[in-house]
Amino acid sequence: MRVKIIFCLAMTVTVIIAGGIFLNRGLVYMYRQSYPRDYAEYISLYSEQYNVEENLIYAVIHTESGFNGDAVSSVGARGLMQIMEVAFDDINRLMNDRRGTTYDDMYDHELNIEYGTFFLAHLLNEFGDTDTAIAAYHAGQSRVYGWLNEKGGSSDDKRLLRIPSDVTRHYVYKVNEAMRIYNKLY
Repeated sequence: MRVKIIFCLAMTVTVIIAGGIFLNRGLVYMYRQSYPRDYAEYISLYSEQYNVEENLIYAVIHTESGFNGDAVSSVGARGLMQIMEVAFDDINRLMNDRRGTTYDDMYDHELNIEYGTFFLAHLLNEFGDTDTAIAAYHAGQSRVYGWLNEKGGSSDDKRLLRIPSDVTRHYVYKVNEAMRIYNKLY
């Protein structure tokens, strides 16, 4: 009788452990479907070239377009990384891109990732703080500089202490949350 009870307990524990492993693998699979690593060859290339963390690029793409390369926002931002025409012109000038790239090329997945990653690198270098750079990617550099110059906006003129815009604050949260998930999954 005692052996039977021990055997039943051992089987129950085994089933619980196996079920937990199966459930965990299922959850990881499900999360990986929701947080893909599409365009890995381009992201890896430009991550290394411009020294931007890969999972930050994935998080921005996830947040901006959900990996829809044909996405167009309500304000006209295009492609995977949702680049606005004004930002495109600035990036093109900063890169000194002489390839004849036009704003219509922002539907080209590789060019969009290259331009978006270059811009992220520029913002990270400009502000030295990831959250401030993400805020500038969303709201624009001039708006972020305005926030930095507001009383209580910054302690060092580079890092935002608070983001006055609810929309941009939520965007920064979403990118950080996506990056946290990417860091756990991959």
